[in-house]
Amino acid sequence: MVKETNPWNDNSTENDVWLSDKQRKAFSRHFKVINNNGGKDWFGYVKWGLLLIVVLWGCSGFYQVQPSEEGVVLRFGKYVETTTAGLHYHLPSPIEDVIKVNVTQERSINLGTGDSRDFRNNSFTESHMLTGDENIVDINLTVVWKIKDAKDYLFKMRSPDETVNVAAQSVLREIVGQSEMQPIITGDRGKVEDETKDELQRVLDEFEAGIVIVRVKLQKADPPREVVDAFNEVQRAKADMERFKNEAEAYRNEVIPKAHGRAAQILQDAEAYRAATINKAEGEAKRFASVYAAYKDGKDVTVRKMYIDAMEKVLSKANKVIIDPSQKGNLLPVLSLKSSGGKE
Repeated sequence: MVKETNPWNDNSTENDVWLSDKQRKAFSRHFKVINNNGGKDWFGYVKWGLLLIVVLWGCSGFYQVQPSEEGVVLRFGKYVETTTAGLHYHLPSPIEDVIKVNVTQERSINLGTGDSRDFRNNSFTESHMLTGDENIVDINLTVVWKIKDAKDYLFKMRSPDETVNVAAQSVLREIVGQSEMQPIITGDRGKVEDETKDELQRVLDEFEAGIVIVRVKLQKADPPREVVDAFNEVQRAKADMERFKNEAEAYRNEVIPKAHGRAAQILQDAEAYRAATINKAEGEAKRFASVYAAYKDGKDVTVRKMYIDAMEKVLSKANKVIIDPSQKGNLLPVLSLKSSGGKE
């Protein structure tokens, strides 16, 4: 049978092989307490237990911060420092504590999803906003944000999520109140999103909220349910107006070039007629001048030639035949082929 040994009792000599005599005497000198109950060393057990507790308590100050986190160290509840990713140490609780905050996680809030309320017998929600042209638009907006500074996020605001919600609603109502309904519903929604993001970031920076706005998305922008049919009718009328306007513009673009082309053609024809008339007149004048010059050189010949030409033109249109009396013997009878009613 194996004999039990007590490493803290120097009475064990035979089986205390794991302690040397020197070590056994040192432990006995510092921790052995002889009492009336047989000399057991209960005080040594208590000291070692307290030492172990102190060691474990000291080791509890080690903490690991993940790459997506920041560690905020507090000493008796007061901010001390902010630590980044890695293994760190702080004085054990309750002297110091660490709060780990995820600074890469994207958080979001939705505006315009509240319950309906009764206001002067009209059903409305937080999504109903008044535009600058005194119309009501039903808007649903999503704001995505994340933590930029863990210290400011934890200590500068009591309720950061609620603050972002209220600030976003206030900014959105201000921007919608400065805009007209038509561009918000059918125009470029990106303008409303960008303006809301910039203004909301400015407000949160003034609050030192430690929050950065990642993006703002306008999910819905419609007229209220009660007037949606009338609004759609107006939109159809405007669409028809735009269609008629485009058709008229297309007809104008088609007719005007044709008219310009026709006018240019008429001008060209007139210029050609003008040039032809001038050239003809100049030719007649030159011919007359040449005839006159010939007349001056030989008046008798010219006069006779002009007489013969004139008589030729006149007699070519006459129905009578004039015969020179001196040529009777040389004439042949002429059978008239004209109708009986014609003149010889």
